[in-house]
Amino acid sequence: MPMRDTLTSLRYRYWPDHLLGEILSKRWTETAIPVILLLIVGFALSRSIDHFLSPSSLADTARQAGEIGFIGLGMALVVIVGGIDLSVGSIFALTDFCALYLLDVLNWPVPAVVVATLICGALLGAVNGVLIGYLRLRAFITTLITLIIYRSAFDLLIQRYSNSIAAAFPDIPSWNFIGGGDVFGIPSVAIVYIAIAIFGHIFMTRLRPGWHITAIGGSRRSAYNSGIPVRRTIALCYVASGVLTSIAALFFAARLGTVGGDIGVGLEVIVLTATVLGGITLGGGKGSVAKSLVGVLIVLLITNGLTTLNARGGINRMALAGILLVAAMVDIRWQKNRTRIISKVYVAPTYHALPPPPATEIGEGGPFEQNDKLRDVELIGLGRIEAPEDVILDRNNNLYAGSRHGDIIRFHAPDYQRMEVFAHIGGQPLGMAFDRQDNLYVCIGGMGLYRITPDGTVEKATDETNRSMHSVNDDSRLRLADDLDITDDGLIFFSEATVRYEMDEWPIDGLEARGNGRIICYDTKTGATHTALRGLKFPNGICVASDGQSILFAETFGCSIKRLWFAGPKKGQVEVVMDNLPGYPDNINLASDGNYWLALVGMRSPSLDLAWKMPGFRRRMAKRVPVDEWLFPNINTGCVVKFNEQGKILESFWDLRGENHPMITSMREHRGYLYLGGIMNNRIGRYKLENADPNFVQYDKRWGKLS
Repeated sequence: MPMRDTLTSLRYRYWPDHLLGEILSKRWTETAIPVILLLIVGFALSRSIDHFLSPSSLADTARQAGEIGFIGLGMALVVIVGGIDLSVGSIFALTDFCALYLLDVLNWPVPAVVVATLICGALLGAVNGVLIGYLRLRAFITTLITLIIYRSAFDLLIQRYSNSIAAAFPDIPSWNFIGGGDVFGIPSVAIVYIAIAIFGHIFMTRLRPGWHITAIGGSRRSAYNSGIPVRRTIALCYVASGVLTSIAALFFAARLGTVGGDIGVGLEVIVLTATVLGGITLGGGKGSVAKSLVGVLIVLLITNGLTTLNARGGINRMALAGILLVAAMVDIRWQKNRTRIISKVYVAPTYHALPPPPATEIGEGGPFEQNDKLRDVELIGLGRIEAPEDVILDRNNNLYAGSRHGDIIRFHAPDYQRMEVFAHIGGQPLGMAFDRQDNLYVCIGGMGLYRITPDGTVEKATDETNRSMHSVNDDSRLRLADDLDITDDGLIFFSEATVRYEMDEWPIDGLEARGNGRIICYDTKTGATHTALRGLKFPNGICVASDGQSILFAETFGCSIKRLWFAGPKKGQVEVVMDNLPGYPDNINLASDGNYWLALVGMRSPSLDLAWKMPGFRRRMAKRVPVDEWLFPNINTGCVVKFNEQGKILESFWDLRGENHPMITSMREHRGYLYLGGIMNNRIGRYKLENADPNFVQYDKRWGKLS
């Protein structure tokens, strides 16, 4: 088979796993799967039962869905916060009785009945909330006990007042509208449900209290340590559940006007089944309004379908209990093994061939020949800074570097002994660049592009870009913003190493060797962000070229340097400047003589080069071998090289034994010195350059000194 056909075959052979992995790992499919199940159930029942999806039948289903949907929202809320509420059926029965007793026996006006019923539901929910939230009792046993207590109270009440309620038939237009009214054919209960559901979606996804609920469900201890009022939030969730259940009871009471002894019996099973089927995790921390609605619709279609087929009530309950059991097993097993499942399917290696690397050994000759030039490099901040991935100097010769603790550290000139926290960002600072106004722009892993003003104020520039329409997963969020540079016109070009993995998972992107990275452009004048180039293999260093119309960028796992033209007659074109480097290129910066500095963060190994040609081997490795034993790119030893516009290596700098400055991710020339950073180092290096311009300051050279 010709080589081109071979590569095409390999590409499409492994594409389905890649696609499936994206589907399994993205949040939207956690809702899409229940929706597909809903469509399948609806289609199957419509083929089996005549007129099952007729307008009248759908209107009936909408009324039921609204009533049960309110209870489902309350159940979803307590499950997301990490609890469960088995007493919803009994609360539903008591609040139904409350509404009818106040209306039929005490003859209260409808507005007062509505308010009192909601207060009754809130109080019943508050009992659960205080016991579970403040007294920290187990949710399951607590709500099981309140289920029994509330049900017993309901039974006692209906024995005394059921006849009085049944004898009354009030004809009140507003009450009748609540029970059976509609607006343009849409039932009143559905309208109210839609309004509350929209508010619930905004509350859970856009407001701080909703984020607190999700955080508590994800990790109660972490939420507490972060200052979130855990006990109060949990208690209020149960209060909200009681209120939502009472809303459902109001519509039910207005529609049927009955207080039969079986009201609410088994309702907790129905709602809990709907919650799990919708995809809300029983372990807490995950869920949404959409999932709750989809789950309710699935359960209603199943129960209504069985009822239409003349199935007995016991069969209905058995079917729901069986579905709940299966769904709970899947939920628990999936959550327990989710990481393992995704790692087996989501990691989708592809064919990646590199030619043999150029020689670096002593005596072999060539531009990459190892030497000891960095052996005696001066050390700055030894043991006082961790993970200075990039280093930069301002016009006053002060030195800046990031720290893995989320700080930007400033070392004061001239001796760089005094250091201070210039700004606290909270994420891992990576690439840095100053603009004309001395604002420091920083790429933050997992957060995006941020700006730090000269007085140390931290501002977000951007954390998203335009989504690619052909991609299955939503890639608008920035996962791993890496390095950047700024043009004369205020355009910031920065690399995003991968759109598929978080910062702590970057080696997996190397295992895949796919084009998961991109280059993004942020306009400081308009605040607009767009993707300039996609499909890159871990793009890293960025440097605006001396022509002012192009940028040089490094593809780390492609072991190459390329040029992207963003202006001029070649706009949009990409050219190869250097390929087949002996190591993995990282940051690129200007040199005083018009050439460029390049850091090689690590050197290639024959084993990984061979494995990159064997995607099947890497897939099996991902499935069968522990992560800490996978083949990853070596980043223990690196060097710095100088190259020109044509891609010719002019000079190389090594620490032969890697004892003084073992790993280098960045370098910056400033006033005759080369400053070195490394993301695995606890120091910054300073190397005295021979024949370098002692007055060279990168930003003065580009934009001129400030007046």
